[in-house]
Amino acid sequence: MGFKSFFSKNFNSNNDRKIWVDTLSKIINPVLTNAANETLKKNMPVNAVKNERAKFAHLEAVGRTVCGIAPWLELGADNSYEGKLRAKYIELTTKGLVNICNPDSPDYLIFNQPYQPLVDSAHLVEGLLRAKTQLWDNINHDNQEMIVDALKQTRSIEPWINNWILFPSMIEAFLLETTGEYDEFRLMHGVNVYMNEWYCGDSYYGDGPNFHFDYYNSYVIHPMLTDILSVLRKHGIGEYTFLDAHLHRLRHYAGHLERLISPEGTYPVVGRSMLYRTAVFQALGQACLFGLYNEDVKPEQIRCALTSVIQNQFSDNANFDNDGWLRFGFNGNQPNVAEDYSNTGSMYLCTTGFLPLGLPEKDRFWSAPSAEWTSLKAWSGKDIDSNMYIKD
Repeated sequence: MGFKSFFSKNFNSNNDRKIWVDTLSKIINPVLTNAANETLKKNMPVNAVKNERAKFAHLEAVGRTVCGIAPWLELGADNSYEGKLRAKYIELTTKGLVNICNPDSPDYLIFNQPYQPLVDSAHLVEGLLRAKTQLWDNINHDNQEMIVDALKQTRSIEPWINNWILFPSMIEAFLLETTGEYDEFRLMHGVNVYMNEWYCGDSYYGDGPNFHFDYYNSYVIHPMLTDILSVLRKHGIGEYTFLDAHLHRLRHYAGHLERLISPEGTYPVVGRSMLYRTAVFQALGQACLFGLYNEDVKPEQIRCALTSVIQNQFSDNANFDNDGWLRFGFNGNQPNVAEDYSNTGSMYLCTTGFLPLGLPEKDRFWSAPSAEWTSLKAWSGKDIDSNMYIKD
């Protein structure tokens, strides 16, 4: 599509939120329905680059799905189209969480073997913190204890020296919030390293001691630091005052992500884990949930930019198999995009690109008239701000 044709496009759509909800529902339905019915292991197709990773694929699918859908589910059930969908998925999710942690269930999953369960237990509990009322509080006490026991098994797994050091911190933050009990070193080590050693400047953290040109600041680092530090502040533990500086960085980093969305609604295919798709924008969505907007960026322009991305990536069936499961690829069936740690479950981190659904329909993000995003304005000759470097 040429620029002239593209710039003449009408950006007055009133159904952006429905596009998001229907797309998210299409992605998550196979995972949550099968987990609730104890048929996840039976029905989920498991494609894995390395065979030894296949046994962890189911936990990856569930943990990552819960992480992404949680803010939306936390809005709760009502009689609207959305509210009825949320009621459905709240019920499916809580049933599935019990099943995967129940040793007597055919869908009981592995939590204590190196190394992948550490990763996806962290994604799972991040989701439970994001939807504590609608998910965690809707699970009875005995089943809560069973889930906690499963999560504690991950304490036998040591993280790699990169973004993984945040995974024990995330799990311990959840245990602190829900039980009051935590392992102090595992809770604080990741936070302390990122606070004191791995900040690279201009809102970017290193994925380990060095900077990597990829999207792991959005896949893991910014979101988990935000959610861990929020728990620490609530309980007055550790260096929780770092949250203020971190949120300042999150706002600026989110501004970078918004500018990466092209006039056509695409984004650069760079770095590893590109099959995570819309998870590229998790940090941008989280900033929206926290109301963290740069002065030159309006919530509605972020909505329009992300809607364009979602439509480009999921509007047809290229990313799904005949049973609705995600296929290897960035946009379609592209198996060579996968790294050696990739499997079917890995791709469900894409749900974290839908975090702004946690904002109610009346929020400006959803209710304001459509607006052009930064690169669209820039390429059509309209004035934009310079977006100076962050002042740390």
